[in-house]
Amino acid sequence: MDNAVPLCVDLDGTLTPVDTLHESLLNLVRRSPALLLRLPALLLRGKAALKDAVAAQARIDVFSLPMRHDLVDWLAAQRAGGRRLVLVTASDRRMAEAVADHLKLFDEVIASDGRVNLDGERKRAALVARFGEKGYDYVGNETKDIEVWRSARQAIVVGGSALAAGAGAVAELGRVFAVPAPPLRLWIKAARLHQWVKNALIFLPALLAHSIFKSDIVLLSALAFVAFGLCASSVYIVNDLLDLDSDRRHPRKRNRPFASGALSARSGLVFALLLLAGAIAIAALVGWQFSAVLAGYYALTWAYSVRLKRAAIVDVMTLAALYTIRIIAGAAATGIPPSFWLLALSIFAFMSLGVVKRYTELYDAAKAGTAGGHGRGYSATDLPLLLSLGTAAGFCSVVVMALYINSADSQLLYAHKRALWLVCPLMLYWICRVWLLTARGQMPDDPVVFAMRDRISLVSFALIGLIVMVAI
Repeated sequence: MDNAVPLCVDLDGTLTPVDTLHESLLNLVRRSPALLLRLPALLLRGKAALKDAVAAQARIDVFSLPMRHDLVDWLAAQRAGGRRLVLVTASDRRMAEAVADHLKLFDEVIASDGRVNLDGERKRAALVARFGEKGYDYVGNETKDIEVWRSARQAIVVGGSALAAGAGAVAELGRVFAVPAPPLRLWIKAARLHQWVKNALIFLPALLAHSIFKSDIVLLSALAFVAFGLCASSVYIVNDLLDLDSDRRHPRKRNRPFASGALSARSGLVFALLLLAGAIAIAALVGWQFSAVLAGYYALTWAYSVRLKRAAIVDVMTLAALYTIRIIAGAAATGIPPSFWLLALSIFAFMSLGVVKRYTELYDAAKAGTAGGHGRGYSATDLPLLLSLGTAAGFCSVVVMALYINSADSQLLYAHKRALWLVCPLMLYWICRVWLLTARGQMPDDPVVFAMRDRISLVSFALIGLIVMVAI
């Protein structure tokens, strides 16, 4: 270790795996989309001016930013040995100084200042002017940093073997912190393929109309299922990107691919657009009515992601509506009119599950000692009210089922409709059990996913399916 040579460290993609500008822009989209209208004019003044304006408006929580802990530990060891550390970044000075204050590792900060965008050649020139040719070591992570390494004494690389080879061609190669390419499972996790089980609601209109075995109906329902899955995955990704700060403060959600920094925000946006394009293409094959419903679903999910999920009560009502839209989409795809009873049952049942989701988040927040629900519009004092609202909505769904069984409509489809009465106690048991586990703090984040993995839930659903078959 040569303590006389300062160690200069890049921020975005190096010290932290994320790009703070991209995340600041996403923060602005979530907080105040109208501010984005000013960005094109700012960009005409230069990227440094854009970064300055965004940093002034965005509210990034640097305390929750993911860091490359192996690099941070190494830097701490270098500093403990008496070496001077300098944070050198193209990010705006506000962001750079906030990170430096948080980590308490750096003796100096050199960053973009609203006039000069300090990347590539400009960064190299600034470091040469400050420390001289070959008078610094530099830690970087991208091909732009090769220009900076040309004037460095030693190159420390955060990246793969190709970048290390490029750095080694222009400077003495020091330590390499390998960054493997994101595995496929991370992209699958980000797309939340396990959530596609919710789209099985698309098959309900055909199933309950006893038309599920018609080949054309099955094909249309299957295409609608895939289109909804791609669209929903696109929405999940955008939702995660808009919710980075609150996810990083959550004990489990902080491990999600984007919140943890395992996947970048920019790659996430590209992936989301590709998924949405696939959904649109498949929806066009199904028909315009289904396409219209899918467009409505997408618009509502955007409204939910940007604003509605922070409005108490409105958020869980929106969740119930998003589930019910899947049933309407199945009806639109197949031309089978949706049943009033099915829609009513869906609204109440999924309202209950939506409240379960919020109760669980709030319970976890209260247990962690925080008063709020991470920007969800609730506080810990709302737990008893949510318990009452959720159980009431669940019981209403059972009442709707009972009224349907006793109606003339059920007589048209079920020859032995009295058997359907056995469905009610099973529904009641399942709802009570879900809320019992929720009140005990034993419910995971998503009750629908829980239901698909819970043995007792699966047995209950199987018994309900058997009863319906007997009633036919």
